[in-house]
Amino acid sequence: MIIATETVIAMRCPSCGKLEFHKLSRFDFAGTNTVKVSCTCGAPKLIIGTKNRQQFWLQIPCVLCETNHLVYYRARQLWNEQVNFFYCSDTNVELGFFGPDEKVRAVAENYEHNLETLVDELGYDDYFFNPEVMFEVLNYLHDFAEEGYLYCECGSFQIEIDIFPDRIELQCKDCGAESVVYAETDDDLINIQNIKKIELVKNGFKFLNSIKNNNSNSGKNSGPKPKKRNKR
Repeated sequence: MIIATETVIAMRCPSCGKLEFHKLSRFDFAGTNTVKVSCTCGAPKLIIGTKNRQQFWLQIPCVLCETNHLVYYRARQLWNEQVNFFYCSDTNVELGFFGPDEKVRAVAENYEHNLETLVDELGYDDYFFNPEVMFEVLNYLHDFAEEGYLYCECGSFQIEIDIFPDRIELQCKDCGAESVVYAETDDDLINIQNIKKIELVKNGFKFLNSIKNNNSNSGKNSGPKPKKRNKR
């Protein structure tokens, strides 16, 4: 009988949105009762704990309801040959999954694990001026983040995203620098498709809807900053 000793957890970061894979071994708990998993951006993703090595709990920060979910698994559930999913208990939206390395990566590759599905499930279609453009722009931003092409001039990769009906506002969590990405028209989508990276600056917003031939137009925000919507 072969006993599995490693599992791979796949989940998006509640801070930057990157989907990453984290190996978890039974031996990680040698000499300790808790294991902390963090994103490459530095944000905490989940805590795994146990008292008896037979039952384990996962504390998961939820990006949807902005609270921590606590779920329990037996050791044989964490380390087996099946892919298991965990969900937000309030919305029943999938937050991540775990299992054997190859199977988890296959699920991640074939599954439409993107923000369009997430927003559809939450019923935000009527919130956006142009949902199709918004979803595409959000996917581009997440691709930038995963490739390391979304960052601040201060050197930080910890970028907070606030979503409005017509745009996405980006803010550096370290220095407060801000940029705006518009996501309302086909031209806005073309603009984001024509750039290679986004760098936040301290001296004002970088208006990405003014990009032509891959050149950005930076400037001060000419009006008051719109009030952020309440996060759900």
